[in-house]
Amino acid sequence: MERGAPIKVYMTRKLIGVEPEDTVKRACEIMVEFDIGSLVVFEKKKVVGFFTKSDVIRRVVIPGLPNDTPVRKIMSEELVTVDANAPLQEVLDLMAKKGIKHMLVEENGEIVGIFSLSDLLTASRRRLETAIATE
Repeated sequence: MERGAPIKVYMTRKLIGVEPEDTVKRACEIMVEFDIGSLVVFEKKKVVGFFTKSDVIRRVVIPGLPNDTPVRKIMSEELVTVDANAPLQEVLDLMAKKGIKHMLVEENGEIVGIFSLSDLLTASRRRLETAIATE
């Protein structure tokens, strides 16, 4: 991996999400369907929150909330973002410092993608497959 490469090289551009009034159950169904660990929360086409598998454990399961709880009540409203041109190493350092596994990526003040550690693994796998194929 090129540590100085901009994060936009590794991020996923397709934002999958729910609305604030959707239930936690619905949000979890979407995460299972797409095999992802996080969702953005959209309100009128604007990202207003972030929801992760970890939120489900910490804010739903442990306190014993019902699965029909609206996402609005447990989503993270404080969005941690990085600029699309931020270097990979800088993003990884920030994620480690904040103890998070997903990072929202913005460009011109708008959320345009998401980066997770699995994106980095996918890129590493592709690079290895390419190297093996050229041998």
